[in-house]
Amino acid sequence: MHSSETLLLESYIKTLHHLSDHTRNAYRRDLIYLQDFCKKQAIVKWSDLDCRQVRGFVAWRHRQGTNGRSLQRNLSAIRSFYRYLLDAGKARNNPAEGIIAPKMARKLPPVLDADQTAQLVEIEAQDDLAIRDRAMLELIYSSGLRLAELISINMVDIDFRDRVITVMGKGKKMRSVPVGQHAIKAIEHWLIKRQRMANEHEQALFTSTRGRRISPRSVQARLKQWAIKQGLPTHVHPHMLRHSFASHVLESSGDLRAVQELLGHADISTTQVYTHLDFQHLAEVYDKSHPRARRKKPS
Repeated sequence: MHSSETLLLESYIKTLHHLSDHTRNAYRRDLIYLQDFCKKQAIVKWSDLDCRQVRGFVAWRHRQGTNGRSLQRNLSAIRSFYRYLLDAGKARNNPAEGIIAPKMARKLPPVLDADQTAQLVEIEAQDDLAIRDRAMLELIYSSGLRLAELISINMVDIDFRDRVITVMGKGKKMRSVPVGQHAIKAIEHWLIKRQRMANEHEQALFTSTRGRRISPRSVQARLKQWAIKQGLPTHVHPHMLRHSFASHVLESSGDLRAVQELLGHADISTTQVYTHLDFQHLAEVYDKSHPRARRKKPS
């Protein structure tokens, strides 16, 4: 952001002389966090910020483990700052109006950022198990699957033409979710190797070296090994990839209800009532938002 935007921030802080030093410093920190977020999003002026991006900011802070009370103060600082900008003629609207901070009884599970996730799933080894493992990791992250959902997938559950997979979630509820192009390619590569690894009548998409459906423990162990091999600084488990999927799509799209539907999880936020959205809208949100679903622009 331009230096003039920083001057606006500091001018606003000076108007808070009626507040305690502690509160005034907290507001400054909150707005500096917002300014850092704007820089990451290539937002040049305060007037360019919209409500969708403010939701993205809240999701970003939420993902960092910021508690509900602090998020509420973040939003309070933003609303107050934009009232100042509106009075000064430096903004056209208040993008934080109507946005409610999520309640957080506990911190979010740890997640990987987009670069770390790419580092993990982009396995270059070409042996059969490495090819299988890349397909599994790409699919978990691509579609936000639970471990139980991953291992229960059968060959007939994937629609390669429409790039959709049908899975059975908790409570035996079936849902269809999009599959990104990276995952599709990885699965197609694995299917060539699967022909000589799987038993003749085995229906499972992912199989072990014994030719049978792979076990949850095997997936967990292989993921742990790959996290070390790929140089990640933290212990990684399948559910971390699922949470990373949710965080990345939510941060990019700001569409909480769509993420709920994609995950098959009504409790992704305690402040949002589950609302059914049609699949076409979900696929559109997914394609625009997921880091590994976006198609490359033609050269």
